Amino acid sequence: MSHSVGNEGRGGRDRGTGTGAGQDGADQAAAQDKADFENTGGRSSKLFDLRFLIGGLFTLYGLMVGGAGLFDSAADLTKSGGVRINLWTGLGMLVLGLLFLLWAWRRPVLATPSEGGDRDDRGGAPGH
Repeated sequence: MSHSVGNEGRGGRDRGTGTGAGQDGADQAAAQDKADFENTGGRSSKLFDLRFLIGGLFTLYGLMVGGAGLFDSAADLTKSGGVRINLWTGLGMLVLGLLFLLWAWRRPVLATPSEGGDRDDRGGAPGH
């Protein structure tokens, strides 16, 4: 006696044609994921703005190097020809870091919605 297994035995999805209820659910889930991604574009682009990372690191390292430059020994000053090189380098790094942070704060990255929805960030068709 032969017995055919229906959709119940395969997890309830029709895998043969791709038109079953499982496929509709997958399409709905994909559409929801896309909508969620597009709705959080402003927050995620701000979160991953490298200007904050670069500015923060330069500011931190500038403070550390500049602070070390305040306490240069006589031997360090002799090696550098009388110039407090750590102090000046630290101040330069501090200024650069603060400029990056100011730039990121004054001109945040704005996510622009794609016009057709089928184009990627580079303006090409998907997959190209």
